[in-house]
Amino acid sequence: MSELPVAVITGANRGLGFETSRQLAARGYRVLLTARRESEGRIAAERLAVLGLPVSFHPLDVTNAASINALAETLRGISRLDVLINNAGMFADPAPGTPEASVFRAEIAPIRESFETHTLGPLRLCQSLIPLMAGRGRVVNVSSGMGQLDEMNGCCPGYRLSKVALNALTRILADELIGTAIKVNSVCPGWVRTDMGGANAELTVEEGARGIVWAATLPDDGPSGGFFRDGKPIAW
Repeated sequence: MSELPVAVITGANRGLGFETSRQLAARGYRVLLTARRESEGRIAAERLAVLGLPVSFHPLDVTNAASINALAETLRGISRLDVLINNAGMFADPAPGTPEASVFRAEIAPIRESFETHTLGPLRLCQSLIPLMAGRGRVVNVSSGMGQLDEMNGCCPGYRLSKVALNALTRILADELIGTAIKVNSVCPGWVRTDMGGANAELTVEEGARGIVWAATLPDDGPSGGFFRDGKPIAW
């Protein structure tokens, strides 16, 4: 059995996933950095491993059931899972501000693709991996302010709808896990300077990852079933 707590982070070859991997490994977690693009994922894991951090790579396509099953088998061999961070993301909608981004022009295919990555992938991973936590662990669903019903507006239906559904999944999981020591929360990292967020975003990747790490390392009396930014609750 691994002596270090084990964390799985999806979509971690760059951006928030990579930085979250770095921060958790620096806190003493054994990190399985996962990514769909194997060559990029291996390079990312090696960049952290050469710093002396306990990070290794495992291929994972969150939209592929066989890939998820292979990850689960690896974790059964490790005999431990403490943290699951559903970070893998994509943006399949047309660019905001363009006429094509309107819900009235939305194509169904990219909406379906968004749901496969942002909602159904995390659902499948939770179904496969939460039982390996043996009643104690942390699940972090990386969501977005664009999934807040409280501030919902137009454009980008694939991204928005799939993140709303991810937040609903957080609530469902947290409720069904009442009575265990597993905590499930959604986190909005804010507007971060990643490939998706763009160069004009207000937060660095390091700043954006802190809220994810906060939710991944909650104490036993911490919250579950909430939506947070910078460690503070925000409206659904």
